[in-house]
Amino acid sequence: MLRLASILYAVIGTTLAGSFMIAGLTMGYDTLYPIVIAVALGAVVALPVTWIIAKKIIEN
Repeated sequence: MLRLASILYAVIGTTLAGSFMIAGLTMGYDTLYPIVIAVALGAVVALPVTWIIAKKIIEN
């Protein structure tokens, strides 16, 4: 399951990090620190999301 989760994380992590970054830019936070925080937050949020999706794929 770890191999599947790592492959999924490559897609889910970049998607969520990009989404958080775009949301931050849309709200007007266009300096370095808010962008880095948004991307890091997206990468951290992607970990449990990836684990749940990998678990659901293996169960079916």
